[in-house]
Amino acid sequence: MIYIDWVIVFVVLVGMVLSVNLSKGLMKSVTDFLSAGRTAGRYLIAVSSGIAGLGAISIVMFLEMGYEAGFSLAWWGLSQGIIILMLTMSGWVIYRFRSTRCLTLAQFFEKRYSRNFRIFTGIVAFVAGIINFGIFPAVGAQFFISYCGFPDAVLGVPVYPLLMIVLLGISLYFVYTGGQIAVIIADFFQGVFATVVLVVVALYLFFNVSWDQVADSLEQTPKNLAQKEIQTLSQEESFSFLSEIEKQEKIDAINDRYENSSRINPFKTSHIEDFNFWYFLIGIIGIMYGSMSWQGSQAYNSSAKSAHEAKMGSVLAGFRGLPQGLFFLLVPVLLYVFMNHSDYAHIASSVNHSLDQLSTDTLKSQMRGPYILSVILPHGLLGAFAALMLVAFVSTHDTYLHSWATIIIQDVIMPFRSKPFDKNTHLKVLRIAIFGVAIFIFMFSLLFQQNQKIALFFAITAAIFAGGSGAVIIGGLYWNRGTTSAAWTAMIVGAFISVSGVLVKQISADWLGDLTSLAELKNALSYIRNINGQEYWAISMGMSAFSYVAVSLLGKPVSFDMDKLLNRGKYEIEGESKIVNQETQLGWKIFLMGKEFTKSDKIIYILNYVWTGLWTIVFIVGTIYNLSNDVSNASWMSFWKNYLYIHIAISLFIITWFTIGGLRDLKVMLAKLKSDYRDHQDDGWVGR
Repeated sequence: MIYIDWVIVFVVLVGMVLSVNLSKGLMKSVTDFLSAGRTAGRYLIAVSSGIAGLGAISIVMFLEMGYEAGFSLAWWGLSQGIIILMLTMSGWVIYRFRSTRCLTLAQFFEKRYSRNFRIFTGIVAFVAGIINFGIFPAVGAQFFISYCGFPDAVLGVPVYPLLMIVLLGISLYFVYTGGQIAVIIADFFQGVFATVVLVVVALYLFFNVSWDQVADSLEQTPKNLAQKEIQTLSQEESFSFLSEIEKQEKIDAINDRYENSSRINPFKTSHIEDFNFWYFLIGIIGIMYGSMSWQGSQAYNSSAKSAHEAKMGSVLAGFRGLPQGLFFLLVPVLLYVFMNHSDYAHIASSVNHSLDQLSTDTLKSQMRGPYILSVILPHGLLGAFAALMLVAFVSTHDTYLHSWATIIIQDVIMPFRSKPFDKNTHLKVLRIAIFGVAIFIFMFSLLFQQNQKIALFFAITAAIFAGGSGAVIIGGLYWNRGTTSAAWTAMIVGAFISVSGVLVKQISADWLGDLTSLAELKNALSYIRNINGQEYWAISMGMSAFSYVAVSLLGKPVSFDMDKLLNRGKYEIEGESKIVNQETQLGWKIFLMGKEFTKSDKIIYILNYVWTGLWTIVFIVGTIYNLSNDVSNASWMSFWKNYLYIHIAISLFIITWFTIGGLRDLKVMLAKLKSDYRDHQDDGWVGR
């Protein structure tokens, strides 16, 4: 990076600080700190929560995933479309949770189950969250070292921990300044900037690499690798003693493995490690089961100005994600081209030299993408992408620092008290907790040795909480028969399975290799260790859901008052619902559009139905056709090219649409925060 690149990074940092200053003087209550006073509009929620959920570590993760799986990722992603459509349009979980007016998920657990269960889930969520969060600073700092070419030490001070301290310090400033108000405002502007840069980088690379080079790399590289492996095998002495039939079987097995590790044809991915069909099948189930389970951005669940607005925010999130999806589909594939096409051998040589300096295969896999980008991006865009990663780092860290600190105070500390905190003390202990979380993740990043891909680490650590919480949330919101005993059982089962997986993954392969005296134990541990993080999540979900239903049905029958929980009927709170049409036509009801829907709301719903429906039809028809026909790589490459052109056009429109909508929502939110009355008893306390 040169002077102009650092200027861009500095200007963006200054802009981030200025955006936070908009929140000064607006935070007047605990609810403001925790949930932005419940004043956020749909576009503000969609954009802000989007960049909060993305983060620098997620960008590194998707570059890693896409490099391994190529275009095939996108096809199985289409399979999620109809599920996501039905969940978002119906307001699945999100609408009902917002109707409870709970500030945190565990507050809901107390209302629905018990105070002790709230404390337990708060502890489980906190432990799962900070472990999951614990590698964020490490990956972020390592990215900047690799991408910017920082030295190992400056004046004898190691750069790695120093960089983590600086980045965490910036994040702490943001969340300390104005709580969730500052987080939402900063994340909105950061989200707009990040989305623009992601699309620009994708377009730059797309128009500087020929499609023939892409096709050649994706098709020929696996064949070349197979030929090299066969050549190596044929030179082994043991190979010469095999019969001709045995030799051919080994050669066929190698060819089959590479042929079914396609980055072009999603129906030939059975030998892709980790990110194959089963990864996405589990993900599809998890979308429904785990809705709202992950608490890393839990404050956004309660920040909407109404339940309807929260639902619209989740619907719009599907469109908001399209520009980011374009980057994550296209860029990893192009990075693969730079590393494997003969025209770019000089780039591959430079990157491989840098990767050889790293200590572990896990680190090499994570940093491959950043190293390639640092070599191929021009100055100016090089600085813009560095600024993007700074934005992504801060947006995720300020959100997660806020979320996990909130959970430990609201859901663990407060329930132990006989009375609520006063306002000033409450805000003080929240800030102390935020600082404590920052200290923990800094130390965790320094000491923890990560030994699996980021996406799989996320899955297994998140499942410590999300494995059991899905059953507890869905059952608690939709089934009056669900019992407290069932909730306890589901959470314990889910946590036990996932924690066991985390611990087993820490067993050294070298130690297993030395374990010769206990062969059966070695085989068992090796088998369990080879189960990946996504599969542990699946096991945890299945066992927890079964436990919740079984214990509820076998226990003493109960009937919980759902009207009181959801503030409906005689318990309805004035002003919570805005009725637009007193009588809704049957046609609108069928398409899940009720009395709260304006004309613009209906247009958004129809657009979502049309967009998702078209791609769902493409997926169904394409799947049926591929199961009965051998579709060529050339046909698939033509499909992917057209797919990309469509998403490029849509992405440019969405950036404009959401920027205008978000600015409008921001103006309304600031006005409401300046004028609205605050109820200081609305602080997450559940009276006994």
